[in-house]
Amino acid sequence: MEEQGIINIETWRLISAYIFVLILFFIVKARGINRERQIIIATFRMTIQLILAGYVLTLLFAHSHPVLTIVVLIIMAAFSIHTIFRQAGQPLSSHVKKAIIVSMSVGSFVCLFYFNFVIIHFTPWYEPRYFIPIAGMIIGNSMTGITLAVKTLLDSLRSNRDQIEGALMLGATPKSAIKPYVDNAFDSAILPTLNNMLGMGIVFLPGMMTGQILSGVSPLLAIEYQIVVLLGILGSVSLAVILFLLLAVRALFTTKAQLREDF
Repeated sequence: MEEQGIINIETWRLISAYIFVLILFFIVKARGINRERQIIIATFRMTIQLILAGYVLTLLFAHSHPVLTIVVLIIMAAFSIHTIFRQAGQPLSSHVKKAIIVSMSVGSFVCLFYFNFVIIHFTPWYEPRYFIPIAGMIIGNSMTGITLAVKTLLDSLRSNRDQIEGALMLGATPKSAIKPYVDNAFDSAILPTLNNMLGMGIVFLPGMMTGQILSGVSPLLAIEYQIVVLLGILGSVSLAVILFLLLAVRALFTTKAQLREDF
């Protein structure tokens, strides 16, 4: 069944796609890997969240308004920050939380508005058909980058506290004492984005480009959009992560240049 040149996925075919979840479920069950609960929750949440998102986007596209677009943007940013807190896997001090909030907000929003106002320059600026999907890609990837940076940095500092405190006792500055761990955290955070860029167009075709091609857009135009989106993602991840790391260096040390006990 086709609608405007797009193949419509019938309900029973959509349901049949869940066979891959069952395959994964039985594999982890057979291997004794304790992930059954996470698989069920992830699948259920993904399905419900995407269905709700579809209805919300349909409503927003039909009633375009700047206030609605900004509200959605704030909700996306707030949820991403909350997700970072949860995915850290450890209690976070208020200092680190503030660094996450500032870096996530500034890094994502600066790149998002530059991308929308300068690179694509669609009108009106709040057009949800463009604004919200682009915001989702930029904020989502920034969230992943900061999550990796937080986990890598804090785990490294906890594992190497003795070495860091020893360096501080010998006269090293806080910045130089944790520089190797900060650099490693930055590398870990941007590596997934760089790997995606390296394999793009040869190993796989990204979702945005594939979706545009399936909807009838010229492959060359789809490639142009994909290039600028990837560069926007790279910029937002890099800016958000480096902001977090710069703020974290200050947040992790006291005014006497001592590594805090709680971070």
